[in-house]
Amino acid sequence: MPKTHEYENPGRLKLIDELKEASRGNNAKIWAAVAKELSRSRKNRRSVDIWRINRYTSKGDTVIVPGKLLGDGILDHKVKIAAFSFTESARKKVDVVGGKVMTIPELIKKNPRGSGVRIIG
Repeated sequence: MPKTHEYENPGRLKLIDELKEASRGNNAKIWAAVAKELSRSRKNRRSVDIWRINRYTSKGDTVIVPGKLLGDGILDHKVKIAAFSFTESARKKVDVVGGKVMTIPELIKKNPRGSGVRIIG
């Protein structure tokens, strides 16, 4: 594991290592792309609003957000969303429409090859 500073999130660094390992082990480039996005500096990391998920997905899609999911906007269809972190309002909005919120490691376990998963951010 790389050297960390006191302000670094060790959970994020561990997740990056898991993603790289999943990419190599399953020959799935999507996990390497997500690891690269999560490796960005805090200032350049992704944050995605619910309205963007609503606009660029269809019912039943599986989406990964390599950063934080924010609760601005309205979601009007079911989607499965995996992200590094969520705001409480974002979780509620996904639950209200019957969607599913999960962590990135949970998505890796359910779909090791990453097939059918879209990166939004």
